[in-house]
Amino acid sequence: MRRRHHGYAWVGEKAMFDKESIRRPPGEAPTATSEQEVHHRYREAVAAFPSSGVPPIQTAHWLMKPSSTIRGTWEEPEEAGAWLSLQLTDLAARFASPQDREATRLPLLVEAAVERLTEGGDVSLGHYLRGTLFHSVALVTCSPNRSTPGLPCPAR
Repeated sequence: MRRRHHGYAWVGEKAMFDKESIRRPPGEAPTATSEQEVHHRYREAVAAFPSSGVPPIQTAHWLMKPSSTIRGTWEEPEEAGAWLSLQLTDLAARFASPQDREATRLPLLVEAAVERLTEGGDVSLGHYLRGTLFHSVALVTCSPNRSTPGLPCPAR
């Protein structure tokens, strides 16, 4: 089966990444008896989730975002892995953790990612950057996605 792999990348404030309500699809509307906080989180999710570039909590939910958030599309897992390698090496010097910056670690992450994509899975990696920033990079398989086969591929 021929699969497509979409790449997504985001760098932003850790505080924004921590806002769970904008990282989840809205779901069911709260009832009239729901707490005010539930109504607030729902309104925030309705307004922000569909258009926000902030990574979703569930990796496959990137497929629910506009195709403009896609940074690249590949049919071969190795091509997607090459893009992932560039994403990681471009920011590795800024990773907050010395272990994450180790040059021998990055090729192992890419190799594992290519293997996972070959099996039809998704890949999601995140790194704290020096300061208050967070880096997220994901490769999502579609046509179909293994964890949520009902989600359509956003770019054909």
